[in-house]
Amino acid sequence: MRRMLISLDPRRAAQAMLAVAAAILLAVYAMQYLGGLEPCPLCVWQRYPWFAVLGIGLLTPAVGRGGGRMLLAAMGAALIVGAGIAGYHVGVEQLWWEGSSTCADGGAGGEPTSLAALRALAMGTPAPRCDVPAWMLFGISLTGYNFLASVALAVPCLARAALRGGPRR
Repeated sequence: MRRMLISLDPRRAAQAMLAVAAAILLAVYAMQYLGGLEPCPLCVWQRYPWFAVLGIGLLTPAVGRGGGRMLLAAMGAALIVGAGIAGYHVGVEQLWWEGSSTCADGGAGGEPTSLAALRALAMGTPAPRCDVPAWMLFGISLTGYNFLASVALAVPCLARAALRGGPRR
C-alpha cells in the first residue's frame, strides 16, 4: 500500500486514502454494532482522525491539480494525530500510565459514547474500561492495530505530499 500511494498521482492517492478510511470506519462500526464490541471513550476518540481523512478525501474532486499534495499532507497529519491517540490508548491498555477520568470508570462519569453505552447506562451495566482490550489477535489489541495502520499510512501520505511532479514509477 505504501509503494502504491507514493507511485500514484497525489489526487489518486488521496482517493485511495478515502477508500481506506471508509473501509476502516465500516469495519469498526460493524465490529461494534454487528459484533458486539462496545467501544470505550478512547476507542471513540480514535475514530475522529479517520473521519477527518474521510472528509479530506471527499474534497479531492474540488481541488486542482496541485491540491492533491495538500490533501495528502492534511491526511498524513490527521493520521499522525490518530497514531498519537492510539499510542496513548495502548499505554493505558498496557498499564504503562493511567487513562483519563472517563477511562477510569469506563465512561460512566462522562457522556455515553454510543447507543449501546446509553442503554448500558440506563440498565446499570458498566461501560467498557479503556485499560481492558475488547479484542486481541496475536497479542495485539485493536488499538495496537490502529496505531500500526495510522503510522503505516501517514508515512506514505506525507512522503507523497513532499514529492513534486507526477507519479513515480
